[in-house]
Amino acid sequence: MIPLLIVSALLGLAAYALATVRWLRVAQREHYIAPWVGVIEGVWLRTRPVALLLWILAIVLTVLAVVATFTLWQLGLGLPVAFVILAFFPLGLSFRGRSSKLAWTPRLKRLLAAWLVVTLALSGALYLQIGLAGLALVLLLAPQLMDLALVITAPIEKRLSRKYLVSARKRLQQVAPKVVAITGSYGKTSTKGYVAHLLSGAFSTVASPASFNNLMGLSRAVNDRVVPGTEVFVAEMGIYGEGEIRELSQSFPPDIAAITTIGEAHLARMGSREVIFRAKSEITERAGTVVLPIDDPLLLGLAETCRAQGKTVITVSTSTDTEADVVVADNTVTVALAGLKSESAAVTVSGVGHAVNLAVAVGIATALGVPLSQLAGRLASLPDSAHRAEVQKAASGVTIIDDTYNSNPVGAARAVAGAAALADGEPLVVVTPGMVELGPVQRDRNRAFAAQVRDAGGQLFVIGQTNRKALLDGAPGARVFARRELAVAAALDQATDRGVILYENDLPDHYP
Repeated sequence: MIPLLIVSALLGLAAYALATVRWLRVAQREHYIAPWVGVIEGVWLRTRPVALLLWILAIVLTVLAVVATFTLWQLGLGLPVAFVILAFFPLGLSFRGRSSKLAWTPRLKRLLAAWLVVTLALSGALYLQIGLAGLALVLLLAPQLMDLALVITAPIEKRLSRKYLVSARKRLQQVAPKVVAITGSYGKTSTKGYVAHLLSGAFSTVASPASFNNLMGLSRAVNDRVVPGTEVFVAEMGIYGEGEIRELSQSFPPDIAAITTIGEAHLARMGSREVIFRAKSEITERAGTVVLPIDDPLLLGLAETCRAQGKTVITVSTSTDTEADVVVADNTVTVALAGLKSESAAVTVSGVGHAVNLAVAVGIATALGVPLSQLAGRLASLPDSAHRAEVQKAASGVTIIDDTYNSNPVGAARAVAGAAALADGEPLVVVTPGMVELGPVQRDRNRAFAAQVRDAGGQLFVIGQTNRKALLDGAPGARVFARRELAVAAALDQATDRGVILYENDLPDHYP
């Protein structure tokens, strides 16, 4: 029996090593937020029947190894097979990664240390009670134990990051720029780019780069980019729960705060649109001036609340039927602040873009005292945001719309409508894995999105299995591809040299 014991032990150690790397990568891709390692495991179990069946088999074999008196179940049959299953569970989730490889950062190494302490201590305790079957139980609980390690390391990470935050606070106090804070369910990055572009003609302006929108990201942006002479700092603020923007605002108190939209992005993390609204509204608490799109009744109510609190409120709209301080509609920007002469300027808003983002940006510039006449020249050269409704013409002639950083129903619907208009009867291909983190409405929103593509005369190419069933329900004729590169090659053939290809959203490869 000794050789069988050695084989089982070696298989168990190999499975443990592979599981460690695999779930560390998921934790890193999910921004080190618990309980999202376990959530991602649940996605694989729901969408991959083979993964679910193998997981159940591993549980059965482990239980048999615990309760059976027959030694072969423990050494020669049950546990070795369970360890082999758990070494590759869930089947298809690579421990190396194709598009998102593991980066051995100091933070990841600290998480690894916590994981080792938790899992080895638990394995040792279980080994004394039930032998090697204890390691199988630990592997079955690996995602949940990784989430526990994340909970343990969270306060440590917060303490370690404090010195960078303190340095950023001092820098802001010394340089004293006007701080513009922008949040929203979508459109934050595009609006930030518009604001920086419009203001750079009047002020020395610095914007937080890319999606540096959390405490550490903004601290780094201030420490690296805000220098003496900086007059305006534009900060994008992102969240995954209530209280986070309040914490950001304490460290980076905004003079001007703006909300682009209240939507369903991150609904799975936050539970309801009302919670999202409350969380986003925290950005207005410390600001003396707020800029809000009042086409949304929630934000209209917030504008009235802020005005009652004595704040300066600049309202924006994308409808000519709405009385607002800034209106962007019909390729025209109109600024009509009380007590000032109304101004108008021409602007071109892309068919796949969002006029509300520009309206908020103009509202912020207006709040800083920049007249529309001074902004007019810059409206003709608005920057694109990478991977956000970015339109390009390929050498072959096909039009490519890169909207791969978008994962919300409103933005997706706008992109499809704009892509169909650009196609104008020529082939339209939409390549997508669908939208995620939409909680209870995810299935319905993906089904409706697929139906919109079908109704627009487009061909839908579905990537992966995360939303495959919902997308096929909405567009029964859709084609399914296991990997993005296969869908891209097929889309280029389908669209020919005259058509339009819309790449709507993209998912990292730790999703099925």
